[in-house]
Amino acid sequence: MPPSAPSEAARSRPRPLQAVRRLTPRASARGGRLAAVDGLRLLAAVAVAAYHYVGTPTPRFWGEAYDLPQAAPLLHAISGYGWLGVEAFFLISGFAICMSCWGRTPAQFAVSRIARLFPLYWAVVLIIVAAGTVTVLAGQRSGAPTDLRTTLGNLTMIPSPLGLDFTAGVAWTLWVEARFYLLMGVLLLIGLTYQRVIAFGFLWLTLAAIGRELDSTVLDEFLLSRYAGLFVAGIALYLMYRFGPNLLLWLLTGFAWCYTLTVLQDRIASHAIPAAQGPSPSWAVSAAVLTGFLVLLALAGPGPLRHLRWRSLVYAGALTYPFYLLHQSLGIPVARGVLKIAPGLGLLPSIALGLLFSLLLAAALDRLVDRRLGPLLRHHLTASLNPAHTEQDRPAPSTAGGPPITLSKAPQRAPASSPGMASPPAGTT
Repeated sequence: MPPSAPSEAARSRPRPLQAVRRLTPRASARGGRLAAVDGLRLLAAVAVAAYHYVGTPTPRFWGEAYDLPQAAPLLHAISGYGWLGVEAFFLISGFAICMSCWGRTPAQFAVSRIARLFPLYWAVVLIIVAAGTVTVLAGQRSGAPTDLRTTLGNLTMIPSPLGLDFTAGVAWTLWVEARFYLLMGVLLLIGLTYQRVIAFGFLWLTLAAIGRELDSTVLDEFLLSRYAGLFVAGIALYLMYRFGPNLLLWLLTGFAWCYTLTVLQDRIASHAIPAAQGPSPSWAVSAAVLTGFLVLLALAGPGPLRHLRWRSLVYAGALTYPFYLLHQSLGIPVARGVLKIAPGLGLLPSIALGLLFSLLLAAALDRLVDRRLGPLLRHHLTASLNPAHTEQDRPAPSTAGGPPITLSKAPQRAPASSPGMASPPAGTT
């Protein structure tokens, strides 16, 4: 007998909420590197370098005979906003680090960050110290600290909490990044899921705002109240890239960006200059420039530029980190040396040579350090995470003068299964 048709009351009864559809990564989110994001990294590094070389508000930065506002007035005015490249780095980092975390354990994430950051950083610090030592021995003043205690503290990448100056002037941003990594590591320990990452973003911004209201130095150290909105906006854009845009992610992005542009005034105030030296940075211009970076990242990540596969942009992204680390502490002294040796060359050509030197040295470090030591360090650190496999063939101590006993695993019997069943692939890092 066929089942009876549902009654009118059953049809009119409100149905329970349907289960939320399972979010799965988009096909494009499973591809290789995002060349457009690598290009944005280079753009941010160029902006910071332009600020240090051309946009700096320091009077007579290149010497008494050279005045940047007179030598290149338009370039000086535009480059005066180049410090926003640091904010752009933090925005991109939110995107890239969320991508790096996904599918990894906390230990694997730590290994990836250590292998990526430390070899190049150590190399740059040692080169700066060596160059500064030679300068001091030649009777000149070194622009970077070269004493052993400061050098050892800088090799930890956290000299500021140790009460030391930075050997590489721009390395203060790495301490900000390190605290962001710690927050993401905590999230990895809890478990990285789509909904948890969204909740994490809203909670982080709320707690950062509370920390500002309380004027709490402790909360600010952990929650990075000046930069929290940048990291969260980058995270939200990565979720759009991985799962597709939706209303909730746009709300998170909007919340993070309203927060960012509000607290941006703190950074603008730190770059204010006396009225006699020229106009200070404008909030409106700074907000527009930074929003431009957000739009570019939205196009490069979840947007149509994600399909770009230009190898030149990927290579440019690889050079960004070493170039950023050394352009100020090594490139500027080279440009000053050129000005001193060949003053007839002029200011802007000397600056161009300093930048070219920085770029060539970055390419050499990428080839000799990052490509060689990075994978080697990653391999050994990964092996160190699970040393148990090395115990199976390690000889145990001999007893009563007898031969050593070799510890080995008993052969495993294959499970009863179909002949065509293959063993699962080994995990990747």
